[in-house]
Amino acid sequence: MSTTWFESVAEAQRRAKKRLPGSVYSALIAGSEKGLTLADNLAAFDELRFLPRTAGHSAERDLSTHVLGRDIALPVLISPTGVQAVHPDGEVAVARAAAARGTSMGLSSFASKPVEEVVAANASTYFQIYWTGSRDDILGRLERARTAGAVGIILTLDWSFSHSRDWGSPHIPHTLTLRELLRFAPEGLTHPRWLFAYARTRRLPDLSVPNMAEPGAPIPTFFGAYGQWMRTPPPSWGDVAWLRAHWDGPFLLKGVIRVDEARRAVDAGVSAISVSNHGGNNLDGTPATIRALPSIADAVGDQVEVLLDGGIRRGSDVVKALALGAKAVLIGRAYLWGLAAGGQAGVENVLDVLRDGIDSTLLALGHRGVHDLGPEDVVVPAGFGF
Repeated sequence: MSTTWFESVAEAQRRAKKRLPGSVYSALIAGSEKGLTLADNLAAFDELRFLPRTAGHSAERDLSTHVLGRDIALPVLISPTGVQAVHPDGEVAVARAAAARGTSMGLSSFASKPVEEVVAANASTYFQIYWTGSRDDILGRLERARTAGAVGIILTLDWSFSHSRDWGSPHIPHTLTLRELLRFAPEGLTHPRWLFAYARTRRLPDLSVPNMAEPGAPIPTFFGAYGQWMRTPPPSWGDVAWLRAHWDGPFLLKGVIRVDEARRAVDAGVSAISVSNHGGNNLDGTPATIRALPSIADAVGDQVEVLLDGGIRRGSDVVKALALGAKAVLIGRAYLWGLAAGGQAGVENVLDVLRDGIDSTLLALGHRGVHDLGPEDVVVPAGFGF
């Protein structure tokens, strides 16, 4: 067995923390204000328990499912996350890993790699749209994704990005000037493996966002594009319906946490919703997504596909989400830690850990496949949810 193999997402996180400069690792942890939502996304899963069966187990389990118009080998998709400078290959490595394990890739508008390269690495790629700029700007990015071959759209509306963290925010430069490189040098020199990985490519970590570039214009920096997002008035439900009308394929609305808004999303014509609080990076004190999932799935699960994003760290977490009504889950930090720990192979390792955990949990519950899961498999404590 390779010495680079790791047996849990927690070990991937430990290796990422050891390998990455402190400011880069801190940016992955993120969170906002006191970190209540960041912590609750994890803690809420621990409140749920299983009811395993003793005999009559199936010798083989089927983890495959059909979601967002695609057949995938396991009910775990890659959630779009911004500039993946934890590894030189960034989103392309993640896309290849997802393809190798038979699942789909979500690509952020704020990614460090262009959509064309990522779709070439994984034909099952969904392009994420932020409501940024004018309608013409948004349609331009939509058309670029369509031309590149993206199979679906993820409209992300759950990012409010608090400017405060009680434990402090890392310094992230607008561009890597000589001054910034000198400032960062002590961190880089104390993490030589990470620095050497970039040295071999003969280029520095790129903080630009090519998928936000306008035709013929320079590629903006992350903070340049972020500034445009800050200046853009938030969208209405009418805007959501307008955007949906311009895309005839799978359309996932990411960021739903309320039942009434789940119903509004259905009315706007989306084909799927993701119960998400942006990994604890929006309004602190928002409940864990697994707490919100059951009521949303009960309300609209027969009309649209319901997915969950937030707090997934092991295969049993995936099973709990499916038992409470999710069609599949999306992962963010988990695969970023794998990417930091081992590039494409590290992401594949994380997906293998989740796949094996799903399989063993299904075995214990006595089910043949993920579609057999239901609320009767989970003990939900009184007061869970909201």
